[in-house]
Amino acid sequence: MQVEKAGMFKGPVDCLLKTVKNEGVLGLYKGMASPLVGIAAVNSLLFWAYSYGKTLQTGSPNITPTMGQIALAGAGAGVVNSVLASPVELLKVRLQVQYNAAARGAEVFRGPVPLARHLVQQFGARGIAWGFWATVAREIPAYAAFYSGFEFAKRRFADLLTDGDASKLSPLPLMLSGSLGGVSYWVACYPLDVIKSRVQNGSAPPRRMGYIAETARNIMAEQGVKGFFRGFSPSVIRSIPAAGVTFATYELVMRALNNNLM
Repeated sequence: MQVEKAGMFKGPVDCLLKTVKNEGVLGLYKGMASPLVGIAAVNSLLFWAYSYGKTLQTGSPNITPTMGQIALAGAGAGVVNSVLASPVELLKVRLQVQYNAAARGAEVFRGPVPLARHLVQQFGARGIAWGFWATVAREIPAYAAFYSGFEFAKRRFADLLTDGDASKLSPLPLMLSGSLGGVSYWVACYPLDVIKSRVQNGSAPPRRMGYIAETARNIMAEQGVKGFFRGFSPSVIRSIPAAGVTFATYELVMRALNNNLM
């Protein structure tokens, strides 16, 4: 919905119904292979960079960082994460927008590898780095909010349930805290995500640094403020279980590893 012309879909439900009608149920899973293959590497790099950023500021992993330090570590992790996230999302975006492509006589790519090969052949290294700086611009506020939202909720739950000891929290409050982190992520960055998606779905990789502001002006001229929030609701709804499971899993695994090392 982010990159389609205004009027093509009336909303998330209309997009769902038209996609199933024209492309079948499998049309709902276009572009899944790219994040499915890359998610382990992306999340590993992200959480490593976040942990390193906290330790860099506090001097020790055993010192509890302030909320400001949490936000700064998250922002830094977002920058590092962009190295992997940008090409993964580029392939996902371009695979997902092949809406009814065969009927229109357009070239159809069956997966991320053929698409990546095509982009490199056509544009060189720029083809796979397409939209990198737009990804960086999104990731900085996104992950500052992501980790801050989680940490804020986790500390509140710890104060209410375990006398301030977050290491004793059960999976449910960890999942609820992670869900708040997921919602915070999209609230903080969604307009920038729309810009990134528009950039990565362009006809050619941008050559000058002003392309982020230029794309924002184009969206505003075509669709107004609403254009920056197309598809917002599905993204937020999806993030609630996804971020909840991600954070709960991370916290429980780290807790188990720390207990085994002690």
